[in-house]
Amino acid sequence: MTHAELWERHKAVMPAWLALYYEEPIEIVQGSGRRVTDGEGNTYLDFFAGILTNAIGYDIAEISDAVREQLGSGIAHTSTVYLIRKQIELAEQIAELSGIPDAKVFFANSGTEANETALLLATQARRSNQVLAMRNSYHGRAFGTVAITGNRGWSASSLSPVNVQYVQGAYRYRSPFRELPDAEYIKVCVDDLREVIETTTSGDVACLIAEPIQGVGGFSSPPDGLYAAFKEVLDEYGILFISDEVQTGWGRTGEHFWGIQAHNVVPDAMTFAKGLGNGFAIGGVVARGDLMDSIKANSLSTFGGNPISTTAAKATIDYLLDKDLQANAAKRGAQLADGLRGISDEFPELGDVRGKGLMLATEIVKPDDDTPDPATTAKLQQETKNRGLLIGKGGLYGNVLRMAPPMTLTEEEAAEALEIIRDSFNTLR
Repeated sequence: MTHAELWERHKAVMPAWLALYYEEPIEIVQGSGRRVTDGEGNTYLDFFAGILTNAIGYDIAEISDAVREQLGSGIAHTSTVYLIRKQIELAEQIAELSGIPDAKVFFANSGTEANETALLLATQARRSNQVLAMRNSYHGRAFGTVAITGNRGWSASSLSPVNVQYVQGAYRYRSPFRELPDAEYIKVCVDDLREVIETTTSGDVACLIAEPIQGVGGFSSPPDGLYAAFKEVLDEYGILFISDEVQTGWGRTGEHFWGIQAHNVVPDAMTFAKGLGNGFAIGGVVARGDLMDSIKANSLSTFGGNPISTTAAKATIDYLLDKDLQANAAKRGAQLADGLRGISDEFPELGDVRGKGLMLATEIVKPDDDTPDPATTAKLQQETKNRGLLIGKGGLYGNVLRMAPPMTLTEEEAAEALEIIRDSFNTLR
């Protein structure tokens, strides 16, 4: 069956709002290392890794063998009404790695569920449904997480279970304060936060939730230190701070294990998902013990933290720590960033190179006025695919190319990707 035939079947039974990449969508049927093969036999270097999910790569023996051993026991699932050894071991490891005092961990199935849980914890603990979020943010597709998503392209409904106010700072490239030095930029954003609290809320706000580097928003981020300055204000009002680490966690940024550590601040809670399971569905929250225990009703997660996903996740964390993949992310990220900046010197359509480690993006603009250019972005994404490289897309205006390859990326593969990207930009001439 061809991709075109499979696409017709997809359109007949799947929602029209289910986003697909490329003019002619592809099916990925096989993978090894950092490369995948589609249903028609074409092989690609994968620079989006299932939206940052296949953090280690494909067909990793240490992870596959651990999962096979668990399956061999005959137990794929028991639910959280029973003790699950791997769940406990994984929770102990994440609690220690988090740096949060007296941390406890709750497992779910995705980043959306993790953020929904964090909202439940914060609003319950503070007895308030008021939430602060960042402009250009994305936190999931459920009713509560859509409500705190500051990106119209992914905000399906204006209806909301929470009262949300948005603050400035995370998307600097098109900020009215973009030309300010870092310290002054941080100051005006902090002033904006305080004004939002004082003028648009009743004061008893539950939390601020923020991505250290915005994912769907196009890998945008503020200067380091902004969220530490924010937390000083939040602490004055007793407002909790939640760091959404769904895309930035596990050392991907290269310089730190968690994205928020770049700001030298410890949040009250962090949410996580994606790369933790290297393709297996898992998400969760790590939070202060008193905050986690603020829920007084009974609760559980039927599939959250199941034996298969936690086994995969434990093997993934052990692998990335043993191989020091955070250091590799820093090295290969620097190589890619330097190469992308070199391309931007040649092509004015590449308006901005940003990100950290193996979480990089290029914002594509119209050279005459610097306005977003989603059409050229789509063309470049297609051209890289045609040449054997899969990259992502995002941004508030759909004009950002996102690159987040597996953290096992080699120097040779990074050079190969840069050559393909340069060749793709050459098609604009």
